[in-house]
Amino acid sequence: MQNVSIINFNSLYEILDEIKENLSFKIIKFENEENFKKKLDLDRMDCLIISKTDHKLLLNDNLTHKNFLDLNGLPLSLKKLLELISIKLIKLKFNQQSNVVIKGYELNLNSKFFSKGSINLKLTEKEIEVILYLNNTKIKHNVTDLQKNIWGYSADMETHTVETHIYRLRKKISDLFEDEKFILSHKNGYFIS
Repeated sequence: MQNVSIINFNSLYEILDEIKENLSFKIIKFENEENFKKKLDLDRMDCLIISKTDHKLLLNDNLTHKNFLDLNGLPLSLKKLLELISIKLIKLKFNQQSNVVIKGYELNLNSKFFSKGSINLKLTEKEIEVILYLNNTKIKHNVTDLQKNIWGYSADMETHTVETHIYRLRKKISDLFEDEKFILSHKNGYFIS
């Protein structure tokens, strides 16, 4: 669930707090910019910020104009406000998913392109899941682990399905990028180092 941080705007917070069960986002209240800066989670920059004060005071390397919703066009209806918030959160999520960097490659989760420099490789949804899973946990994953966590494990599923899938993904990357070490194989399983 995405966060909407409301800074120094108590009346807006109170309105949204009254209907929070019906919202698709979490609202967080901050009395002032200093409190917000103290609690700011730099790893989660997908939050939307609504503040009465000038948001230029909060801009930094992680927070950009994209993180702020400007309400200078007040008054506006609650319905219109919720619509603006939803649109802004969708844009933030889209931008957040645009590029994930893994070992010098860019993985665009929206377009499903895996690229390095000017070379692009179109991946399937399952290939993306495999890459993200192997990258997120820095351990070696055996076939059973991958069956369970990527394919949702099926007792009657052939182990060759996982091995074949990984083989084909490694081959695609090797053929196009001449990189045979992106996904590595070890006796304990597969991994991205």
